[in-house]
Amino acid sequence: MPNRLAAETSPYLLQHAGNPVDWFPWGEEALELARRLDRPILLSIGYSACHWCHVMAHESFEDQDFANEMNRHFVNIKVDREERPDLDQIYQTAHQVLTRRPGGWPLTVFLMPDGMPFFAGTYFPKVPRSGMPSFRDLLERIARAYLEKRSEIDQQNASLAQILQRTTPTHARAGELDRAPIDAAANELARAFDDEHGGIGGPPKFPHPAELAFCLRRQVLDGDDVAGAVATLTLTRMAEGGIYDQLGGGFCRYSTDRFWTIPHFEKMLYDNGPLLALYSDAWLATREPLYEKVVRETAAWMIREMQSPEGGYYSSVDADSEGAEGKFYVWTPDEVQKLLNGDEYAVIAPHFGLDGPPNFEGHYWHLRIAAPLDEIAVQLGISREEADLRLESARTQLLAARSQRIRPGCDDKVLTSWNALTIKGMARAARVFDCAAWLDSTRRALDFIRQKLWRNGRLLATYRDGRSHLNAYLDDHAFLLDALLELMQTDFRAEDLELACAIADVMLEQFEDRASGGFYFVSHDHERLVQRPKSGHDGATPSGNGVAAQALQRLGHIAGEPRYLDAAERTIRVFRDSMSASASAHATLVTALEEALAPPQVVVLRGAASELCSWQRQLARAYRPNTLVFAIPDGMRGLPPTLDKRAASAVNVSAWVCTGVTCLPPVVELAQLEQILASDRPPA
Repeated sequence: MPNRLAAETSPYLLQHAGNPVDWFPWGEEALELARRLDRPILLSIGYSACHWCHVMAHESFEDQDFANEMNRHFVNIKVDREERPDLDQIYQTAHQVLTRRPGGWPLTVFLMPDGMPFFAGTYFPKVPRSGMPSFRDLLERIARAYLEKRSEIDQQNASLAQILQRTTPTHARAGELDRAPIDAAANELARAFDDEHGGIGGPPKFPHPAELAFCLRRQVLDGDDVAGAVATLTLTRMAEGGIYDQLGGGFCRYSTDRFWTIPHFEKMLYDNGPLLALYSDAWLATREPLYEKVVRETAAWMIREMQSPEGGYYSSVDADSEGAEGKFYVWTPDEVQKLLNGDEYAVIAPHFGLDGPPNFEGHYWHLRIAAPLDEIAVQLGISREEADLRLESARTQLLAARSQRIRPGCDDKVLTSWNALTIKGMARAARVFDCAAWLDSTRRALDFIRQKLWRNGRLLATYRDGRSHLNAYLDDHAFLLDALLELMQTDFRAEDLELACAIADVMLEQFEDRASGGFYFVSHDHERLVQRPKSGHDGATPSGNGVAAQALQRLGHIAGEPRYLDAAERTIRVFRDSMSASASAHATLVTALEEALAPPQVVVLRGAASELCSWQRQLARAYRPNTLVFAIPDGMRGLPPTLDKRAASAVNVSAWVCTGVTCLPPVVELAQLEQILASDRPPA
């Protein structure tokens, strides 16, 4: 018989709707029951693409005996961390405090009826192994401790509450802002860099798009070649590795090894959106063909497999299919040979390592670039062009064959924050590579958010099966504002600027810490939880406070609105100590600091729509991270003064270069404009 999760929209919760565990979704019904029965809460947090979440579910939550123990002693609550990142933030932090170890998923936390955690862990096995107790033993010990050691638990909880409170910065340091955190972040990332195989830190290796984007900026703006190498070597090794889907495009969540060979096979929207923007920028900076290939293949995958008919982008693709991780993606040489002719196999086998030993579980081959195509062409005595043709034919056939396999599950809910990250990435890629199909995809996603998730001047966080719900979080607002600023540089619409200002106003009204600065993760009218997070560090996604600060600064400059600039400065100031302590963990905020010290140039192009395109297309071919370009057709009204310029009647296009509130005289020659931008000459 289905439990209470059957009425939820989350695919992860629905995966557990048939468990014998009497699961509740997070809500007042479950919390009130725990208070009334004086029973501890067993909180299990995961997500639908999580491999170890599936393992624990099969081992324990689907077992009637385990369920009987859970139902007898606990009020059991299941949470999708993607729908409730507020709860996930709080209880991941609590896990780190209680265990002095990083968390992960599944996250298993035992709470008092008031929601305060008193024991935490991640995956627990069905039987004891590797030093971990069995989940059954743990249930018995926790139930007994709750009855017999309440005073000790209460004392621990009082200390934990104070520690959680101290994680929220409240002191905004006065004094002049300086670039010390910028230099510190670059140095820290250089020290953590694997200069042989790329990547920041050791395995498991994550993409770190915020940090790599920061490094790419350093090379262009500061001439820091070491920082440039951190970005470009990492991006190259990732694109050559198994973390990248060599047949279908798109990146998996992380690599389990130093060499980027074997990934954790789930594909997350929040990785691939930012990586589209990053690889587009890296192509502009280097003209490396591999980066363009990655962008084109990943954008095609995004539209083909991740965009719903309604326009929104789905959340993730599972790591597992047919009960095994990675089964959808791996091959044997015999399988491949049967699909290809001899000439094709002669190219693809050495290129993807099929002529070497298996690299996955001792029996299978996961494709990665093992030998350059140039070398293979020489060995075979064929031209590089012929090698390319054979490889592309082979890839097409393998992708078609793979599409006939049983696919991993797709989490088809639409999250505002992750869609915003992807809108930004697709809009950047569309502008850099002048691709109308990608722009159309971006437009459909934004229009979906506007229609389904923007209600009565407030954002909602998630949508599935015709139902939009849950108050949106800081990340939803900050990422969407940032995406709108990006999209307006690709295709300016006045209604997007209007929405951007509305989103910024909601952030200031509902999320800002007006006393100390910065933004809380949840709104002022959100339900009361045991902590109200206000974090500045980057994680798997960029910092909401960092994105908010940078986007508000940019919007403040183009809209001429001091409130946005002031809020951004307060945010930077309240996190100054955090940036000083660990600059590289705050790469997004450090970038916002950089733009506070040296505001970006704003280029305004006005003229006939037909003539603006060639100017905009040409300007988009250079990587200028500190320059914003808005091409606005004549006749558009209701714009702020910074953008409301009038093109000279005798010319097709006029351009203004502005920094802050000061603009150079209009320029009517594209070559002259490019010369000004190349010189980084500020307005006099």
